[in-house]
Amino acid sequence: MKTKKETVQIFIDGGNFYHLALKKIGGKDINFSFDEFAKFLANGRNISQHGKRYYTGTVREEVGNLRSKEAMSRQTKFLTVLKKGGWEIKTSKLRSRIERITIDNRVAGYKNLHKKGVKFIEYKTTREKGIDVKLATDLIAGAVDRKYDTAIVVSSDSDLVPAIDWVRKRTARKIEYVGFSLIDKKDRKSSTKPLQTMITYTDIQRILVESDLRKFVR
Repeated sequence: MKTKKETVQIFIDGGNFYHLALKKIGGKDINFSFDEFAKFLANGRNISQHGKRYYTGTVREEVGNLRSKEAMSRQTKFLTVLKKGGWEIKTSKLRSRIERITIDNRVAGYKNLHKKGVKFIEYKTTREKGIDVKLATDLIAGAVDRKYDTAIVVSSDSDLVPAIDWVRKRTARKIEYVGFSLIDKKDRKSSTKPLQTMITYTDIQRILVESDLRKFVR
């Protein structure tokens, strides 16, 4: 009797993947072959229809800001390439906000800064909103609809753990965690390590190193 081939779906948290992996090896989204990476992750298993899924925050152009215009253009080009490769793209808006750092005794040389009138520093940062919710929802929906035997999750976001736990306890589907062990040569304290929580709550764990990723950088 012929054994049914295992079917997988691949869920990539784009922002998480960029900051924890690509950035550490000096790579860029547009220069990374996600199609070949998907084949590598599937490792001979069937990828279901609409089974290559990529989640990311969208860059918005700011009036008078050339950098934001260039960033949006690069992202649009990148997402177009993914779509041509059959990827399902799920997006959410990047939210900007002003964050403040108070200059106090936790900051080296704070007294000198106070003398110069510097009591705090404000800077603008952007954060993704809702990406983890969309990924978690698709993870559960795919399990309930039997779209996969195994979900391959490329994310080290602990917010996904409740959805992962639900899938494993309520369905016969498995969760495969793809994490990274990468040394940040500029700042070793910022090196990427696999998330222990994801290791604990998944069925299969694959920890990738730099040589695993290099072959997909064009």
